[in-house]
Amino acid sequence: MDMHRLTRELNVKNENKIVMLVADGIGGLPIEAAGPTELEAARTPNLDAMVARGTCGLSIPVKPGISPGSGPGHMGLFGYDPLEYLIGRGALEATGIGFHLGANDVAIRCNFCTLDASGNITDRRAGRIPTEESAPLAVRLRDISIPGIEVFVEPVKEHRFVVVLRGEGLGGDVADTDPQATGVPLLAPVPHNSESQRTAEVAAEFARQGAELLTDQKAANAFSMRGFSARPALPSFEEVYGLRAAAVAVYPMYKGLAKLVGMEVVGDAKTLGEQMEIVKDQWENYDFFFVHFKYTDSTGEDGDFAGKVKRIEEFDAAIPAITDLNPAVTIVTGDHSTPSLLKAHSWHPVPTLIAAASCRPDRCTTFGEADCVSGGLGQFEAKYLMPLALAHADRLGKYGA
Repeated sequence: MDMHRLTRELNVKNENKIVMLVADGIGGLPIEAAGPTELEAARTPNLDAMVARGTCGLSIPVKPGISPGSGPGHMGLFGYDPLEYLIGRGALEATGIGFHLGANDVAIRCNFCTLDASGNITDRRAGRIPTEESAPLAVRLRDISIPGIEVFVEPVKEHRFVVVLRGEGLGGDVADTDPQATGVPLLAPVPHNSESQRTAEVAAEFARQGAELLTDQKAANAFSMRGFSARPALPSFEEVYGLRAAAVAVYPMYKGLAKLVGMEVVGDAKTLGEQMEIVKDQWENYDFFFVHFKYTDSTGEDGDFAGKVKRIEEFDAAIPAITDLNPAVTIVTGDHSTPSLLKAHSWHPVPTLIAAASCRPDRCTTFGEADCVSGGLGQFEAKYLMPLALAHADRLGKYGA
């Protein structure tokens, strides 16, 4: 039986609230032999206090050995099998900024980048160019014209922008042009099937014209194209779990993820403190809160071990704002690991904590990889986290006689 069918059948209504705190990319690795991970090096008194009344473990975002993108990582956390429900980054980003994707649309998440005189990438994110500088450049790309295709270009945040191609005969299965490395040129958009051949051709032309429009730029003189995708069809969060769900996020992509599974994006927070205030203000209106914190991931991608430690400590300092609300269940986890050592998403299982009155105690005393590996939750696929949360909130009835 499909897990969503099971949660529908066993759903129990009550007033118990669930909060899922996602520190993006929180899992890490020691930067030196026998040293601590970023999470273990951080001072986290509030998370450690939750460990004392919770159960820990390690969640596997997709399958052992598979390094996930943010989309699959979050789909697993939301209880949607990421191998069954694959959502492209373009659709996530477009939905996150409020762009309504139509039936003939293909969305693409783009990153401004820096090329040297030889056409090789020197910075995949154009120095994380600030939004006030990148937005006018994205708007400049609206001058691109391709016969038979409507082109929409929308600024997002920092080095990111969205392109939506609208027209007949466009498929969403095209390879990224980002080689995920420096010192090499951008890749060509290559279709994975015949239905996406036209999309690849249009994308190549968009990239060609875009490069001409950016020739006067030193940092953002090119862009990569990632996550070609159309709008997916997904069962809603309320339908499969019986929960009125709210999403409190800063970055558009994560708002888009939440919208696609039927959560309502609330507030317009710019900081973690503002996110906590929104949760407090909206507390009576929802059963489930997804709160996303980005910067544990971006510091990991930058290879900034000390910076990631600092961001984890910032995340920990916000925990009392949630515990003071006394949710029935609090989950702390990440969508994947982003070790500073690797400067990338990795396959390593993610430290995960469930705190609830019904938790079975384990021997964990701190929230870190070494403790979580021996925790009571064991190692489990992230797609089972939501059923565990529902069970701890007394929102699942008994299966069978």
